[in-house]
Amino acid sequence: MRNGYRRFFLAAGIAMLTSEIWKQAALTWTVGGGSYSWWHFPFQLCSIPMYVCLVLPWVKSRRVRQVLTAFLADFGMLGGIFAFFDTSGMHYGYLPLTVHSFAWHILLIVLGIAAARSDRDPSGACSFQSFGGAVCLYLACCLAATGINLCFDRYGTINMFYINPDYPMTQKVFRGIAAVLGDPAGIFLYIGATVLGAFLFHCIWRALGDR
Repeated sequence: MRNGYRRFFLAAGIAMLTSEIWKQAALTWTVGGGSYSWWHFPFQLCSIPMYVCLVLPWVKSRRVRQVLTAFLADFGMLGGIFAFFDTSGMHYGYLPLTVHSFAWHILLIVLGIAAARSDRDPSGACSFQSFGGAVCLYLACCLAATGINLCFDRYGTINMFYINPDYPMTQKVFRGIAAVLGDPAGIFLYIGATVLGAFLFHCIWRALGDR
């Protein structure tokens, strides 16, 4: 990975972390009156790229780096684009938070493009091996999100990755499926559909890389 991409991802990660700290403070004090909202704990699919960007520039292993860039290019891009198909969760009563939310998801798209371009080698970030690693990272995040949901459920409403079995599915399409088949089936289908969507993006990057 060229130094220019390393600097870009690091700058993006620091900017995202700084803005996330501001967001948490604004939600707690400006909007919440001093009460913390666990619903906004920063561990959603669209939050993970922030952590990836902070780690990525320091990773020495090329294989691990390729997995991380594949995650940004596939899962990060998926989260950034599909958030705009249902923007209800991006609007707040406090305008700066709404602007932040839209800017965040636009940045996810930019990061996805940069990640795909940072390693165009067919054996690199666009390889199916790298995608497999990105899927493992995503599933590990789902497992961590489930642990967070179960551990902090007692302190308030929390639904990391939108897979808390204690709450009905809120995602479009999948809430209808969950209403018929039950929440566990809706959650597993949601996770599977996310992997499939990321795989489609991965195939697009591979096709563009072959040109």
